[in-house]
Amino acid sequence: MQKKFLNIVMIEPEIPQNTGNVARLCACCGAKLFLCGRLGFSMSSKYLKRSGLDYWDKVEIEHLVSFEELTNEFPIKDNNYYFFTTKGEKNYTQVNYKDGDFIVFGPETRGLSDEILNKYKNNLVTIPMMENTRSLNLSNSIAIGAYEVIRQLGHLGE
Repeated sequence: MQKKFLNIVMIEPEIPQNTGNVARLCACCGAKLFLCGRLGFSMSSKYLKRSGLDYWDKVEIEHLVSFEELTNEFPIKDNNYYFFTTKGEKNYTQVNYKDGDFIVFGPETRGLSDEILNKYKNNLVTIPMMENTRSLNLSNSIAIGAYEVIRQLGHLGE
C-alpha cells in the first residue's frame, strides 16, 4: 500500500453512485481512495460504473477488510487522520492539513461508529450546516473536504 498527497477513506459505503462519484473525484484530483469494510453494493454495479464514468483507469482504489487494517498499515501515531462527522465541533477549515493526510467518512445512513467517534474525538471535524438539517450527501461532503485540503496545500496530487 502506498499513500498519496491525500487519502480519502470511506468506511462501509452503502450507495454505489456516491462511491462512483468519489472515485471520479479521486481521479480528477490525484487522491487515493480506500474503501474499508463491507460494501453495500457490488464493485461491478452498473450504478457504480456509470457514476464513475470513464475514470476508473485513472483512480487508485484499495478495498480493505476493515478500518483497523488501514490503521495497522498507516498507524494513527505516524499519520494524520481527520474524521468528518455531524457530531464534531471543530470546523473542517480549522485544520492545517498536510501532504499524506487521511480524511475519513462513515456510511451514508449512520455515519461513523460511536467506537471511532469516541476513540478519535480529538480528530473530529464538521462541515457547518443550517440548524434543523441532518446531513449533506456523502459524496458532496467528501468533495468539500478534499478541496479544502487541496486549497491549503496549493496543489493537486500530480
